[in-house]
Formats: sequence, structure tokens, C-alpha cells
Amino acid sequence: MPAKPDHDKSSLENTPHYHGHRERLRERFYSAGADALSDYELLEMALFPALPRRDTKPLAKTLIKTFGSFAEVVHAPMARLREVDGVGEAAINQLKLIAAAAHRVAKGEVNSRNALSSWNEVIAYCRTSMAFADKEQFRLLFLDKRNQLIADEVQQTGTVDHTPVYPREVIKRALELSATALILVHNHPTTHPMITLDHVQYR
Repeated sequence: MPAKPDHDKSSLENTPHYHGHRERLRERFYSAGADALSDYELLEMALFPALPRRDTKPLAKTLIKTFGSFAEVVHAPMARLREVDGVGEAAINQLKLIAAAAHRVAKGEVNSRNALSSWNEVIAYCRTSMAFADKEQFRLLFLDKRNQLIADEVQQTGTVDHTPVYPREVIKRALELSATALILVHNHPTTHPMITLDHVQYR
């Protein structure tokens, strides 16, 4: 009787070694939650769709070592990401999608709460939006009398250490929106993730 072809064995031999690692990582993520994963492991998973035929673990570790944290990686400037060996456009698009999603989620949480009731909430919201930007931004949060967020707008974008401010434009926009309070925010790329906030209230 002829021997049965060992297709299963051949298939296993041709399977990249990292496939089993990916499955184990997914299982841990779904069973124990995101908090059970380190920054580089979460970044590994985030890069799976962009790099389906590569072991993403070495790249994830390199990115964390280069930029410092998961948040700093996804918010890193595209030019700096391109300097990292192994990072292509697909990986950059995936990272920037995550950054945009994080900002959209943070904005949605603020809208669902209807109010920025503490400085901690304001800082957390602003950090998601701009703390890791590579250029200074002058951002305005327009609030009503109950501290409900009416609008979140970037009025100016400057250089790495300077951004212009035009008070007349700020007041003009506040009047257009009928805002009763403003939170003025700008970041410090040279010392990021540092941000500065000022609160202005008027009648």
C-alpha cells in the first residue's frame, strides 16, 4: 500500500515561525485584555495588518526603543518614522490610523460627557490630540457657560519652538461661536509630551 503524502508535515515546515507567536499574542489579548500586554506587544499586534508576512516583534521593539512608548510611536512625525529601518508606507499608514482613531475616541468621550469638568480631563484630551506633534500648535477649546465643548480648533501651526498668536482672531472666533469661555493650549515639541494650558472666561 503506497504511503500517504505527508501534506500536514510539509505545511508546518513552510509556516513562518512567527505565526504561532501571533496566535498566542492574540489569545492573550482577548483573554487577559490589553493591560496584560507591554507597549511593544501591543504595537506588534497593531502592525499585523500592515506587515502580514513579517515578524513584527523586532520592529515593534525598535520603534519603542527609538520613540519611548506606544503613544509616542503612533504620534511620531512621518519623516522620523521613515528613518527607522523596516518602516514602510503601509506601517506608517497603520500607525497614523491608530493615532487618528485615538483622537476621535477622545473627542467622542468629551462629547458624551458634555463637559470638561476638571483640568485632568482637559489635559488628557489635549495630550491625545497634540502632545506628540512635531511642530508647535496653538489650539483653542471653545466652551459654553456649562463648560460644554462647542468646538476644538487649531488656530495656528508654527515651527518646532514657535507659533504665532493673533488675539483679534481668537476673540472673533469666540464671538462667532457664542462661547463664554476659552481654553488656550499649545504644545512644546522640544520637550514633548509637555503642553501648556490657559483658561479665559468672559461675559
